[in-house]
Amino acid sequence: MIEQISTTDAPGAVGPYSQAIKAGDLLFVSGQLPIDPATGEFTSASAVEQAEQCLRNLEAIARAAGAELSKIVKTTVLLTDLGDFIEVNGVYARFFSPPFPARACYEVKALPKGAKVEIEAVISLV
Repeated sequence: MIEQISTTDAPGAVGPYSQAIKAGDLLFVSGQLPIDPATGEFTSASAVEQAEQCLRNLEAIARAAGAELSKIVKTTVLLTDLGDFIEVNGVYARFFSPPFPARACYEVKALPKGAKVEIEAVISLV
């Protein structure tokens, strides 16, 4: 059985998808853009601050499902410029502690709404 997870503490979907889907003991969180849910706008043009907002959005969705960031088992980080990797990695390290989630990071040509960063996650609910 699958269940949609949604919270107003993270931005709503900008297309025909869910913020997250619970399937068994896993939560699949859609890619989070650096949108402040209170304003509907990006918090900054800085990749570092965008990464921080993406992670705060992930955290809000995790909480809505009864989980926390420490339960994330896998993330995918999308950057429009891999030159931002070191700085974004520094932000990422502040949100996680060992054992760190598995991760993939890719440079992409573009992201929705002109974002510089997007982060998705798979979270264990046990």
